Amino acid sequence: MRCELTWCKSSHSGPDGGNCLEVAQAPGRVHVRDSKEQRGPILSVSSGQWAVFVR
Repeated sequence: MRCELTWCKSSHSGPDGGNCLEVAQAPGRVHVRDSKEQRGPILSVSSGQWAVFVR
């Protein structure tokens, strides 16, 4: 079974695609990628680790 992620970009990101990160949530995980390299590497962390990071 394959699940597609829904990627979200910050509302602070400009329309020209500058230096942006995108995040996607999955059960118990948060995935982060570079918006310019959508087929590039993805950083995956636990929801708890993400909560500590954004605090």
